[in-house]
Amino acid sequence: MRIVQICPYSWDSHGGVQMHVRHLAQELRARGHDVLILAPGTEPPPEPFVRYIGRPTRIRFNGSVAPLCIDPFSVAAIRDAYDEFVPDVVHVHEPFAPSCSLLGVLCADTPVVATFHAYYERFTVHGGIYTAFSQLMRPVRSRIVHRIAVSKAAHRTMSARLGSARSSIIPNGASIEHFDRAEPAALHPGRRMLFVGRLEPRKGFRHAVDAFAELGSRYDDLRLVVVGDGPQAAHVRRLPRALRGRVDMIGRASHTALPTYHAAADLFISPATGRESFGIVLVEAMAAGLPVVASDLPGYREVVRHEREGLLVPPADPIALAEAAARVLDDASLAGRLAMGGRARARTFTWRRIAARVERVYAKVMRARAIEMPRRVGAA
Repeated sequence: MRIVQICPYSWDSHGGVQMHVRHLAQELRARGHDVLILAPGTEPPPEPFVRYIGRPTRIRFNGSVAPLCIDPFSVAAIRDAYDEFVPDVVHVHEPFAPSCSLLGVLCADTPVVATFHAYYERFTVHGGIYTAFSQLMRPVRSRIVHRIAVSKAAHRTMSARLGSARSSIIPNGASIEHFDRAEPAALHPGRRMLFVGRLEPRKGFRHAVDAFAELGSRYDDLRLVVVGDGPQAAHVRRLPRALRGRVDMIGRASHTALPTYHAAADLFISPATGRESFGIVLVEAMAAGLPVVASDLPGYREVVRHEREGLLVPPADPIALAEAAARVLDDASLAGRLAMGGRARARTFTWRRIAARVERVYAKVMRARAIEMPRRVGAA
């Protein structure tokens, strides 16, 4: 099968959707399919099967910054790619994003599958904007033959605007083996609490810092390891000098290096404040055998189950976060039980399983296409 995957976000920027598209494409290629990825970007892509169709512009939305290509002239590049590659199916990600995904739907004359990654709480500003915009996108909606949501939370966001017909829930995948076998990074001695993600309000980094301030005075061997960058990095400077010296600010880590920090950690925390449709960082932490303490959010609850693979706490509550982390630090039996449960749970999110489910969706829409074509010819 010849498959075009379209990513709306800059290919050379770090993000969950980019990682999803990259690993799904790699697994589909391993399964014998021809795959072409279309995305905006600036630096030359490392993969020969990626083609840039425009340059990204950074737009702030949903508590983060989205590097989207908003150039309407990129439609010519998309059409040229379709003409040269001749896909059997086009798979767009976030089809309502004002970028190449939206244009990719409108330009396609083959079956279109769309994956919806986002989750918006009801009665919020961002949720209202998404609702209004989705209602304006009737020409786009009508061209999508099957919709995939990455979680129940994302499916609720999607189905509330578009209905639930012709849709599936297929979660994100993760490179389980990559995190299961890593050698630990060389870090300062002591027990280590790991935070991975962009240092911004949505990911709750300041709550991680506040929780560490609570824990640091109780555990003189505890260190906070931070992998990521962003505007909230300055919150570390609010800590007392002695505690600041126990924070390891790693910055952004490559896909190769990231698991080494997991392998060196004793506990993973993810105090996101909301709007999380899934939790790839949670799956990666579980795959590495780390007990998890995370915010009790709809998307996170579908990955980590309370008291089974981790502990879930109210969002934006650093005291609750600290107390849950202390439970894990104080109870080796609990930490071991959560870690064991997490490893087993993580195996349900392997890319091999996820790609097989997506592949079945492609086969379904292709069969429907084959049935429909004779009818159209007869009608003509």
